[in-house]
Amino acid sequence: MTRSALQSISGVIPAHLQPFTADGRLDEANLRKHLRGLLDVPGISGITTNAHASETATLTLDERARQLDIVLEETNGRVPVIAGIYEDGTAKAAAAAAQAQNAGADALLVFPSAVLDGGGYQRPEMTLQHYSEIASASDLPLIAFIYPNTSALRMTVDGIVRLCTEIDAVVAIKEWSNDIVIYERTWRALKSLDRDISVLSSFSRSLFSSLCVGADGILSGHGSIVASLHVRLWEAINKLDLVEAREVWNRIWPLAEECYKEPFLDGHNRMKTILELTGSIEEAHVRSPLQPLSGEERAALRAALKDSGLVHA
Repeated sequence: MTRSALQSISGVIPAHLQPFTADGRLDEANLRKHLRGLLDVPGISGITTNAHASETATLTLDERARQLDIVLEETNGRVPVIAGIYEDGTAKAAAAAAQAQNAGADALLVFPSAVLDGGGYQRPEMTLQHYSEIASASDLPLIAFIYPNTSALRMTVDGIVRLCTEIDAVVAIKEWSNDIVIYERTWRALKSLDRDISVLSSFSRSLFSSLCVGADGILSGHGSIVASLHVRLWEAINKLDLVEAREVWNRIWPLAEECYKEPFLDGHNRMKTILELTGSIEEAHVRSPLQPLSGEERAALRAALKDSGLVHA
């Protein structure tokens, strides 16, 4: 197989959110509205779909395929589309990878298999085999999704390095360790390799810090509500303009704190509510077992929006 021409993955890559109708169906009209809003932001380098932010865990296989098709239609080649591979079985993940390639995706974001939550980080050969079979089923470059250091699905730094050196298809990681020390160790280890591996920060609550350590881009669901600010932050860091970067981060920080507070499971629920509050979508509906936010939570989000300056005109 010949690998995709998209070998270098960098810049600001929001993972879009998924609107639903009141009766729980995909809200295609508002998804398209949301995507167009992201694509209108100068400096966006790509769009990620079928990921946590788009609530892929609650979608059927047909809905995932439809979601990817809509994203591909709306982007229309303007930016690369990264499709999430959210399957626990290796054969299922490989089949999903082939389907995403056939649909037109440009790269794949590979989620860790929940089968490995009993200590997979101690058996890196299992992860290597998982990625190897996915790589064999598709020509697309792979982004390894690195989970928090407190997660049972975490990878050690040595495991990440081994993955990135032994599986040629892996060209980037989405770094979500949520530990700035681990982040820096991973960054330094990968940048010491003979091959170029992109480190995409997903450390949304400490994004400024992680970018100061070093990063090749930002891949985050939070980018779906602060895309323009992510671009400004990214550009300021690349210009070594810490005054501008701190100013932008001070605007992002209230929303990061509010969106990612406990319980964490409401994070994307909160982000989707922000889309509603800013007029980016009409209504913020969720699928069970998630439940709508309380009035107090919505008020807190309004306050965070005011602090950030991202209030609807």
